[in-house]
Order: sequence, then C-alpha cells, then structure tokens
Amino acid sequence: MATEIDLFVDYVCPFCFLVEPAIEELKRDRDVEVRIHPFELRPDPVPTLRPEDDYLTRVWRDAVYPMSDRVGVPVTLPTVSPQPRTEKAFMVLQLAQEYGRAEAYTEAMFGAFFQDDRDIGQDEVIVEVATSVGLDRDQVVAALSSPERRDQQRADQDYAVNTVGITSVPSMLVNGQLLRGVPSAARLKKVVDELTGAPSTTGTEPA
Repeated sequence: MATEIDLFVDYVCPFCFLVEPAIEELKRDRDVEVRIHPFELRPDPVPTLRPEDDYLTRVWRDAVYPMSDRVGVPVTLPTVSPQPRTEKAFMVLQLAQEYGRAEAYTEAMFGAFFQDDRDIGQDEVIVEVATSVGLDRDQVVAALSSPERRDQQRADQDYAVNTVGITSVPSMLVNGQLLRGVPSAARLKKVVDELTGAPSTTGTEPA
C-alpha cells in the first residue's frame, strides 16, 4: 500500500517550488502518494510582502538562490508588488484535485510566478495556468467565483492551521509525522522507510 504524504504549500513560497526535485525522487524510488494541500502564508487581511523591501532581497540572496543552484531549479525573485494572494489559485486547486491534475497545476503555478514573473493573483493568469494543464476553461472560471469553493479553501486553511499545526511551508505530513522545511530526497526516503518498516536503501547519502 502506498505511503500517503500530505504536502502543504503556498504558491508564493519559493522553497515550496525548490522541494519538488526531492519529492520527485521520492516518488520514483518509493511507493508514495502525494496529496497537495493549501496553506496561505498571508491570508487577507494580512499584508503580503514586497520584493523591493530588504527582507525578500536578503532571503533570496542568502537562501533561495543558493538552494536553487543546488537543486537545479532556476528561479527569479518575482517583481509583482505587493506579492499576490493565493486564495483564488487554491480554489482552482480543488478543481485540479478532482481531475487528477493537482501536481501538474501546482508545478505550472510555481513556474508562472517564479520563472515567468506573472501575477498569479489575477483571474486571467490563473485561468491560463489551469487550462495549460488540461483543465476546462469554463470550469476554471466558475471555480474562481464559487462561494462553495471559497468556503472550502477557508476550511482547508483552518484544517492546516488548527488540526495539523502548520505554521510554515513547505511542510509534509508522512504517516502522522510532520516534517518542516526542505528535506533532501535521502532524508525523505529514510523517513518513509522508518515509518513503513522497510529496510533503508539510502546508503550513506546525506540527510
């Protein structure tokens, strides 16, 4: 039986994008099923960050760009200011989940923001990203204005915060064990092996 991994992300968090190579290696080497969950870092009315401020510039220089080079995923600090909210993008994630396109949609959303410098808070951008991975345009447009999907997104946010205890992303729930940050593929495989009782085959790979 596949090991379930609940991956909590926000589409404006570069580390959530940079953890993808480790997740992909884990999926290749272990029998796992990944389910993506939303966690909006700064839901309305919390102010979002501005790329021109010192904080983002410093974090990207000291942490994001070095990690980007290490994992081989090119990214650039987006110029969208202030950074977009992601509630609407997550409302469409629900639709992507229903059609088995959540991972493709999530990867495309990260690429739109961190590689193409697009404002993923705008409806038209969300529609283009969603249709690029095979979702129906009319269904996407309907999802963006759906009170039921908005209510579900807020329930999902509440679940992440108050049930799981998510405070930052990326975070992963693996068989009840919460991992925070950007673990290496070796670390992820070791955790899965330990939780499933499988013999570890990670050898001397660094954790």
